[in-house]
Amino acid sequence: MSEKKDCVKEGCSALKSPDFKNALEQFQKLVEKMIIQKTKEESDLYTEEDDEIDYDKFYKTTRALFGSAVKDHNIQAFFRKTINNLEMPDWLEIFGCFTGDSDGPLSQSKESMVFLVSEKKQITDSVVKRKDVIKGIVKVSRLDFTITASQKGVITIFNNQMKVQATINVEDTAWITGCDFLPQLKYVVAVTESTVVIWDYKSDDKDNGYVIKPMKNCLLCVCTVTMSDHLAKDSILMGDDKGYVYLLTLTSDDFIMKQYKAEKESQFRVLDSENLNILKRKLHDDWVGKVRYISALKRFGSCSSDSLRSFVLDDIKRLEDNLPAREFSVPKGVNAFTYCGKAKVIVTGGNDRVLRLWNPAINIRPTGKLLGHKHSVVEIVTNEKDQHVISLSSAKVFRVWDVQTLAPLQVFHDNQGSPAELDTFPMVFDNDHGILITGSDVIDIYPLANVIEDTRHLPQTHEKSINALIYNRALHQILTICTESILKVWDLETGYQIYQIEDAHGVNTEVTCAAIEINGFYVATGACDGTVKIWEFESGQEFKALPLAQHSEDEHRVLKIVYLKADESQHALLVLEKTGKMKLIQGDSTQTHLHVAWVLPDAVSFPRRNPVVYLLLKPDTSQDFFPAIRLLSNISSLSDDTQSFVPSVEINCFAVLKAEGWSLIATGSANGEIILWDFEYGSVRCLRETHEHSQDSVFQECGVNAMLFLVHGAFTSRKRSSQPSTTVTGDVSATPEHESSSLNPNKENVEGDKVNTEITTAEDTATSENTQYPEMNVQSSKARVGHSPILASAHGRGCIRLWSIQGNLIKELLPFSKDPSGPLTVLCTDISTELLLAGSKEGYVICWNIASFLEDSQNKKKQVKEKLCWRAHNTEVVDLFHEEEKNVVVTASTDGSVRIWHADNGYYFGYFGQSRKFELSDTSRLILPSDVNNFTAIIREESKPVEKKVEYPLMLDKDKWKSLTRLPLVLEKAQHANVVQDFKFFQALAPETTKPLEVFEAGSKEAGAVYGILPIYELETPAEVSMPKSLQRIKAMKSAGWKMDTDSNEDLGQDK
Repeated sequence: MSEKKDCVKEGCSALKSPDFKNALEQFQKLVEKMIIQKTKEESDLYTEEDDEIDYDKFYKTTRALFGSAVKDHNIQAFFRKTINNLEMPDWLEIFGCFTGDSDGPLSQSKESMVFLVSEKKQITDSVVKRKDVIKGIVKVSRLDFTITASQKGVITIFNNQMKVQATINVEDTAWITGCDFLPQLKYVVAVTESTVVIWDYKSDDKDNGYVIKPMKNCLLCVCTVTMSDHLAKDSILMGDDKGYVYLLTLTSDDFIMKQYKAEKESQFRVLDSENLNILKRKLHDDWVGKVRYISALKRFGSCSSDSLRSFVLDDIKRLEDNLPAREFSVPKGVNAFTYCGKAKVIVTGGNDRVLRLWNPAINIRPTGKLLGHKHSVVEIVTNEKDQHVISLSSAKVFRVWDVQTLAPLQVFHDNQGSPAELDTFPMVFDNDHGILITGSDVIDIYPLANVIEDTRHLPQTHEKSINALIYNRALHQILTICTESILKVWDLETGYQIYQIEDAHGVNTEVTCAAIEINGFYVATGACDGTVKIWEFESGQEFKALPLAQHSEDEHRVLKIVYLKADESQHALLVLEKTGKMKLIQGDSTQTHLHVAWVLPDAVSFPRRNPVVYLLLKPDTSQDFFPAIRLLSNISSLSDDTQSFVPSVEINCFAVLKAEGWSLIATGSANGEIILWDFEYGSVRCLRETHEHSQDSVFQECGVNAMLFLVHGAFTSRKRSSQPSTTVTGDVSATPEHESSSLNPNKENVEGDKVNTEITTAEDTATSENTQYPEMNVQSSKARVGHSPILASAHGRGCIRLWSIQGNLIKELLPFSKDPSGPLTVLCTDISTELLLAGSKEGYVICWNIASFLEDSQNKKKQVKEKLCWRAHNTEVVDLFHEEEKNVVVTASTDGSVRIWHADNGYYFGYFGQSRKFELSDTSRLILPSDVNNFTAIIREESKPVEKKVEYPLMLDKDKWKSLTRLPLVLEKAQHANVVQDFKFFQALAPETTKPLEVFEAGSKEAGAVYGILPIYELETPAEVSMPKSLQRIKAMKSAGWKMDTDSNEDLGQDK
């Protein structure tokens, strides 16, 4: 109310109070008389009188009453609104005050806002001239740019960042009324009051466009028909001020040199409209306000302020024939319309301020109405993804509606400019980026609130860095752990938090890692003080714990953990400490605490020439998973030989495979060493890469950050049917499909004294290997028939190495990206082991297709193909996993966020901890987190080798030259002799008839940048030349040792 008083005080300061009261009463009587007059005119009851009130009389009277307190554009807007609505507007509007209207904005919290008005952006540079307005805005989704056209001729193309890509100033006396884009011809089309402008925005020539004229009537709107599949053909719909709708079809032939005429004073080349294919039909009795082609319905729509034929929706063929068109009648006509694809309804709005929802097949009555606007509706657009309709009134009031519930969601007001500028107010919604673009004397951009949350607010799941990410496949929930020892459980589908646990291992005790068992009932966590706890996942209650050791210090920090077994009788875990020790921790149902049951020995020294050591293994009576191992007491004497043994270093990660026929543990070190323990075969070997040119064959510094066993799908299904398995990488939480299972213990349990496991080198046991372990070798050979597992290791220099179990390096993978991905930190696969995913220290995620490779890893033709590469975070990726049912990838980083992505294209869905729900089925809107600027790079598969002919130059066909007919006599004169010869020559050209070489295989990328792209040619086997009989006899005689005399030579000569 105070705003009203301020507005009156400011606008009427020149009038005294009694005078203003009398003037206001006279003004209200003037408006009432004008409404009565207009009502009688519409009812055909009005007769001309001397005191008829038109605009001139209304203007003079209002100016006489209020003087300079009112402005011209406010008088014009008030008159137009009164005539259209036939209702008394608020008298404050004559002074330009609209804040008191009930159509104004409602107070809303940020959580309920659809558009974040406070984040509105404005674009003014190089868009419009002075005292100019935007008349058309078009979003071209295929090319991801936006086109605007101003009334005075400025046409501008903006890229996806709303930066000017191209612009032109059309020098035409007529004003532009609309614009669109021709998708096949790649031109911009704009209509003026008397011409059609075609702009080739890609050309640098001065005359880079065409003008089609003359057009008989004033063109008011234009749109492109998007049904043409012809590569060089486009159709355009236009509406004029006489109610006609035009169909103009353009092809590339219409723009050739012979079709246009040059005008010296014209900016563009001129096309005569009489030479073009233009159809038209009168569909309305008033101006055609808008025309649009709806691809989903294969129908076009046009609207007018005509109350009888307000809206027409029909096939485009109705413009060619005289069949009746489908018409919709709306009181006071239709100013704007839009189509909602998911809801399958058309929404119209006009001067009666009501939004109507129509079934496209029923034109008798609408299926619903949306009430709320207090002024004429001038534009309507659709947000297809969120199923929202955005409508705009002549008072610059925006309303957002839910199409499904018909509920109003948001109301906001634009204070830019004045209502006098709203004869047309173009508006478009960019579904790809989630922004509303409007035009007046500037371009306003309103972002969706959820897009602002995704693209500007830094994603944050935890306040501190993430240490672990665990996926519970049975419950479809994830567990995240940060350095503050806060455990949070989230729902994967919605992203909502379920519960959290603080100080899980005590106050100021950091939880460093976690693992989950295959059924999802229990989860194990490890801490920096060496303690390990088991929790019930669903309730979050502590189940068992490994007590803190008395001498526990930082060296007992748990780095990695994996769940080996979980049932009512026993729980077993394999953990890696910072000291490099690997321990088997287990607890029985009768025990209240966990205890250490087995320890893997320290790293073994290996001979340089053949780094393999064989073991004599015996079962351990304290546990059933791995055999007992004890190093020889005199091995220190051998370690003094630096020429024969390689020193060991600290372990960074490990992987374990416990399945039918396989019992493997692999450890990775900071200097690139990989130690592979094979408890079925009874050996331990060192996998390493060496420099061939180095005499010392030193290790290449390439630390191992993550490890993973890759098992073919056929072997996986076989082992699942017989015995559960476990496969763990160094980043155990990244591979839940492999990392945890209930293992059946070995059936053999031999009791005996303490086991002394003898370790001998490969050189010493070359003859005794088969004699000492005959039973083990037979069992191993049976288990290893078929697909052997592959060990994948991620290294600090950004590569992945694939090793055989025998210790051979099979392949090295390097990410294909324009930006370096940095050291790889984590590995995981999908449940069927068809995809291999890696995360890097720079925040990248790389995906390879390994299904073909695992079928036959020894076949060089079976390649590992990179599929995707995208930047998921701005900092290190510490964990990730692939979920097959939802087809998503979840990543965790040191930035404290856990984000979810589409597995096929790297589409960003959001992060855990955001306020809105995930929409995992919708990938229509391309958005990125605020700290990521690069979109996903999709690596296309190499095309299969195909046979293609080599192109040869044209040759003169003499037979065709002779067969050419004579030309007209006018060309056979002497002065045209050269023309005739040239014409016949070019007509007689034809491709060479000889069979060309055929390219059957493209070059391989593995051969390098130069030789890899060279084509390979296949030459046909030449026909053998037959030898004369005489020469054949001479050859036979010489081979038999006969001598040739002169007579015989003469005889042979006669034979010839």
